[in-house]
Amino acid sequence: MTLKRTFDFAEYALQNFPKDDALTVKRNGKWERFSSDDLVNNANYFSCGLVELGFKKDDKIATVSNNRPEWNFVDIGMSQIGVVHVPIYPTVSEAEYEHILKHSETKIVIVSSEDRYNYIKPIVDKIKNIEKIYSFDKIKGVTCFDEIIELGKKNIDRDKDKLIEIKNSIKEDDLCSIIYTSGTTGLSKGVMMTHKNFVSNVLASQVAVPSETKIAISFLPLNHVFERMLNYLFMYMGISINYAENIEVLVDNIKEIRPHIFASVPRVLEKIYDKIYAKGINLTGIKKKLFFQAIELGQKYDPSKKQSLLFDIKLAMANKLIFTKWRDALGGRIITIVSGGAALQPRLARVFAAAGIPILEGYGLTETAPVISVNRLNNIRPGTVGEILEGVEVKIAKDGEILFKGPNLMKGYYRDEKKTKEVINKDGFFHTGDMGRLDGKNLKITGRKKELFKLSTGKYIAPELIENTFKESIFIEQLMIVGDGEKFCAAIICPNFEFLHSWASEHKIHFKDNLELITNNKVIKRFEQEIEIFNKTFDKTMKIKKFELVCEEWTPESEELSPTLKLKRRIINKKYNVKIKHIYGHTKEKGHLKKI
Repeated sequence: MTLKRTFDFAEYALQNFPKDDALTVKRNGKWERFSSDDLVNNANYFSCGLVELGFKKDDKIATVSNNRPEWNFVDIGMSQIGVVHVPIYPTVSEAEYEHILKHSETKIVIVSSEDRYNYIKPIVDKIKNIEKIYSFDKIKGVTCFDEIIELGKKNIDRDKDKLIEIKNSIKEDDLCSIIYTSGTTGLSKGVMMTHKNFVSNVLASQVAVPSETKIAISFLPLNHVFERMLNYLFMYMGISINYAENIEVLVDNIKEIRPHIFASVPRVLEKIYDKIYAKGINLTGIKKKLFFQAIELGQKYDPSKKQSLLFDIKLAMANKLIFTKWRDALGGRIITIVSGGAALQPRLARVFAAAGIPILEGYGLTETAPVISVNRLNNIRPGTVGEILEGVEVKIAKDGEILFKGPNLMKGYYRDEKKTKEVINKDGFFHTGDMGRLDGKNLKITGRKKELFKLSTGKYIAPELIENTFKESIFIEQLMIVGDGEKFCAAIICPNFEFLHSWASEHKIHFKDNLELITNNKVIKRFEQEIEIFNKTFDKTMKIKKFELVCEEWTPESEELSPTLKLKRRIINKKYNVKIKHIYGHTKEKGHLKKI
């Protein structure tokens, strides 16, 4: 069959890869299975139910949900009749909810659970365009989405021909979804995605997934374009999709499912590595020596180059004695991990590849559905985001910005022609806002254009490059480089408190809370050492000269990070304005300042 619309993936999978476990999810301690038939049938019932309720092409339905098979039923069910899916991050702020639900002109909202319902109900009550809230879970006093399914099931035989006629009328250039970008400044923009955007990206991205891949685990939010596209890709390739319970028990779920593949953001991989590293520190004797020899070997490994015979022998020993335990911790069957959403530390790409857990880093944006480039198993180049996909065009502007054109480029920003014209030029190229360079077909990201700032010396600084390097430290969870208009670079540092608490206990440091911990002289001196170590990799102007520690963790809920774990620089600057002023001597108020 010809694939042109997103709902074609489910039918294609049923025809070519019918299986009992097309989708599974763990709920209440038990894995529930849904077959390929279940997926197609429930999507058809949902489509029919919506038609019975009077929904028409271009009506909007929002979902606020965790990853679950039902998300697919409603997503495919909507798309089959031209209803536009507006998926929303469960963790966005009240102001964002109100903005998205009003701006998108959503008619109904489907929530996953009682806590989401209780949070969103007072917001919905203020929005006139929303007619009703449904839920996936059964909640007292709330209409369950099952009622739409049952309505469709009751009328499917009568409406079958009508449903086929509507499905056939949906074109590849029709609007499929509006995805609101998790902007780091201001309210989000609604990215209009067509069926062609998603389908073209799925077909082009399949080169990154080995054909022997049969089992995937999914934990990144499906409302994000990255996981959503992969969800379609896994369907298309006949890969069983298993939805994890939550991030807290992810490793346990991975051990149960023993997947061949999963998608991740770098921060999750960093946390996995940090936990492994922390266990290594607690080893003793020969075990500890072998562990750190393996780490050192891994950091020198380059999967794109032939190593010496001696190196290969040492790596084989490390794999047998150390790295096999890493693979076992991830189920023992991992073929590859796909990483996106932010820059991956080259160190992690090297070490995991050496351990037989290759990470394929890719690059893209919500506006590009999302993949522009991705590494391939036979050509992993740490520090790059891989080869440009076939069928798209990338060029580098004179100022270094990455420009993109291709079938996966968004239709535009919903109800915002002005902003659309600001990012898509007259030649049809999208201005990504990212800086980069091309090495043949391979792309390397060098920074974010709008994040560049200039020191008073005239030197331009790309903060993300510095930040990603310093986050290699197990002591550092997050940090933000500051210094716009100042003489030197400095940093606001959010420690890795889980590791720092363990380290402090080991060094007999007593503290009642994080504030007392970060003001301890031994702790400050240890951070000084970390800064000195990583400063060696930068030239004079890019070195961190001063820093301040913070006692709060940065999370999307506390709004220092976006839902995709990117720094919200404006909010962090405002929150720690006094500390930043203190760093540069613009205030006499005391801080936890250290000069390097």
